Amino acid sequence: MGVRSLRGEVAVVGIGETTYYKHSQSPDPEFVLALKAIIAAAEDAGIDPKSIDGFASYSNDRNEPSRIAAALGIPDLKFSNMQWGGGGGGGAGAVANAAAAIYAGLADCIVVYRALAQGQFARFGQGNVGSSVSGEVAFNAPYGVMSPAQKYGMRNQRFIHEHGVDRSALRAVSMASYHHAQSNPRAVMLGRPLTEEKYDESRWICEPYRLFDCCLENDGAAALILMSSDRAADMRHKPAYLLGAAIGSEYRNGAPCHNGPHYGTSSFTTVAPRLWQMSGLGPDDVDVVQSYENFSGAVVMSVVEHGFCAADEVNDFFQLENLIAPTGKMPLNTSGGNLAECYMHGLELQVEAVRQIRGDSTSQVPNTNVSLVMSGPMVTPTSNCVFGTADTL
Repeated sequence: MGVRSLRGEVAVVGIGETTYYKHSQSPDPEFVLALKAIIAAAEDAGIDPKSIDGFASYSNDRNEPSRIAAALGIPDLKFSNMQWGGGGGGGAGAVANAAAAIYAGLADCIVVYRALAQGQFARFGQGNVGSSVSGEVAFNAPYGVMSPAQKYGMRNQRFIHEHGVDRSALRAVSMASYHHAQSNPRAVMLGRPLTEEKYDESRWICEPYRLFDCCLENDGAAALILMSSDRAADMRHKPAYLLGAAIGSEYRNGAPCHNGPHYGTSSFTTVAPRLWQMSGLGPDDVDVVQSYENFSGAVVMSVVEHGFCAADEVNDFFQLENLIAPTGKMPLNTSGGNLAECYMHGLELQVEAVRQIRGDSTSQVPNTNVSLVMSGPMVTPTSNCVFGTADTL
């Protein structure tokens, strides 16, 4: 059997987003937001939305492909896929699933999408526990562990304790995101720069997280259109070729009741090596990084597990000047990310990774050839992917 790999076989040819609103402020219902982002991506690619024949999403997206296909007038729906798992761990996984379907011949033009309208549905950041609970929640809730910050804060605190991580590393992640958001007209936090003093004086949410360590909560939608590489070369924009992708998590990562044997992990210990193996690349080849920030400390853990620095080097590596475009050693979250552009369950990070390959980011890194995305640290399964220019093929 030959080598099985997605490397260079599929590319992103169109990207689309709606306006990003603060949570509960969208004038449109969630389904309409999804349609608007998909139509925008089709316009960006220069194709008729009716030529889309497949859909992929993640994190229990409520907007069913069959209904979307009917609304768009798509004559033949060939592929419909959902990446299991909560949070943003499926952001890159949905891209991988779409690419695999195209490579296997199941469909020809697949859109990856995510839509949120938290005014229409429940907010993510709140500890919504009903009158009766079961499973892991039954073990957590009696002790007051009900929100994502509480649940993941303990895992992050373990990593911080074991490796002597200073708060300045978490602060640098937050400040890099806010720095880049000030150049991005789409960013919800445009015009609201973050200083060291403002960060340090912000209120505690749940140790080790202060206010600016936590992702936003937003309404909106984002979408990417994928095609085979031979078709992508003739499209309107410079293609962003998928060089590798991986999905999963380490042994017993999903063990309930905080009982995983590797507790202080971002869930990438086995996933990152598979990404580098497929892509034929390593951390030194990456020009720009988009890392899902449910919380700033999770970014630190993800970067370590992808090999950019060792755990005991975090305090030296995570300096603001190393994380900002255009000159940083590892430019990070160049649109503002989940902390300062918007929280679109991380799909906006895929969009920004494509913009960096095209060369039209609002915080462009010069001569970008390789753009990495890490999706959903500390959830399970998690995922990642890496995009490249034609020069990387």
